[in-house]
Amino acid sequence: MKENIKIGLADDHVLLRSGLAVLIRNLGYSVVLECSNGREVKANIDKGNLPDIMLMDINMPELDGFETTLWLKENHPSVKVLALSMYNDELAIIRMLKNGAKGYILKEGDPRDLQYAITSVLQKGFHYTELVTGSLIHAMNEDEEGLQAGARINPKELEFLKLASTEMTYKQIADQMSLSPRTIDGYRESLFEKLNIKSRVGLVLYAIRNRIVQVK
Repeated sequence: MKENIKIGLADDHVLLRSGLAVLIRNLGYSVVLECSNGREVKANIDKGNLPDIMLMDINMPELDGFETTLWLKENHPSVKVLALSMYNDELAIIRMLKNGAKGYILKEGDPRDLQYAITSVLQKGFHYTELVTGSLIHAMNEDEEGLQAGARINPKELEFLKLASTEMTYKQIADQMSLSPRTIDGYRESLFEKLNIKSRVGLVLYAIRNRIVQVK
């Protein structure tokens, strides 16, 4: 039953948070937390207000979404975090995913996107967007399939994949590998084609699932 699913909200924009709470209740879920920053999240959850899903803004004062998500992962792993993002900021999304977020949604998205995201996290444990293809979903859920795909990655591509899973820019990666930006672009496009992935976020998800990189 939807009403038995508890949702928490963390966003310092009060109007947006209030509107989101109304929308979630209209979708049939229960809102148990409304917080302006990570410190409020920690204080409320320590009091026993434990949501099933936490919608987490990335940029908040006092304690931001990155640190709050990591804290939840380490202290309350049953709480599944969905990152709230204003933009498709790949580096920020990558950091949130590595800190334990189960997906992300754009604040400007359609209410149906929110419904789909919540349902996906509840049923599959993760929310995938148009940036992540269906084949990656399969690889994320089937170890054998993912590892077979990984076997086609050559050593240089593997090194690039590990660096791409950090917060380094592509230029910084090129400098780190002592290669030209054009060569780095070639590695990226090669991995996109081999793994049928369309974005850097997709590469990071693949690397996490196949234990090529370690989450915190």
